[in-house]
Amino acid sequence: MVATLFVIHGSHPCAAVERALALKGIEHRVVEWPPVAHVPLQTLIFQRRTVPGIRFDDGERVVGSRAILRRLDERVPAPPLLPGDPAARERVLAAEQWGDAVLQPLARRVLWLALDHRPQAIPSFQEHSRLPLPAAIVPLLSPAIVAAEQRLNRVSEASVRADLADLPGHLDRIDAWLADGTLGGPEENAADLQIASSLRLLQTIEDLREPLAGRPAGQLALRIFPAWDGDVPAGALPAEWLAGLAA
Repeated sequence: MVATLFVIHGSHPCAAVERALALKGIEHRVVEWPPVAHVPLQTLIFQRRTVPGIRFDDGERVVGSRAILRRLDERVPAPPLLPGDPAARERVLAAEQWGDAVLQPLARRVLWLALDHRPQAIPSFQEHSRLPLPAAIVPLLSPAIVAAEQRLNRVSEASVRADLADLPGHLDRIDAWLADGTLGGPEENAADLQIASSLRLLQTIEDLREPLAGRPAGQLALRIFPAWDGDVPAGALPAEWLAGLAA
């Protein structure tokens, strides 16, 4: 089986799917879309604007990280991304759903506000991109890219301030899942991939790196995704918004 994966470089759900493909040893090629330009292109192929999308060699198309992970397990059962035990499976599915619905958009909102405050960091997210923007035009395109992504993801200072206030509680939840074995077992599962990829994206923001590094949640992200492009300098997020994390 050969698959084609459609991604945006640095996207955390795309990274989750790429990790799953590697774990299962599925041969695939990657098509990378430019940021924002993915919207019409994905809509044309998948009838949905989001990434990732995957096309199998028999023509089947699936879009969205959770849907793709389910289909990968059906096509290539080993190694499984969900536990065989029914109770453990339900716990992992619940954690995965939360990671997709709650943590994934939070990470996206926080990053795009941080990049609005530190646009000079944008080229660092392209280090291993297959479609790097020419250095000379990055300063010209960056404001338009950031503005478009903020509209697509409903980013505002109020929403990000609320996200950061909620983040300590989210980390407590993840740490509890690590303690009870829902996450962080010897075999990576679907919830590990969904949650660790979002945490790893947050760790590209220097303001969040130290608070996350001291948590089991942050250690999970570094274990599954040790390398990740991007480095947003300190001061991108107001200090008063980070008080809960510091405590």
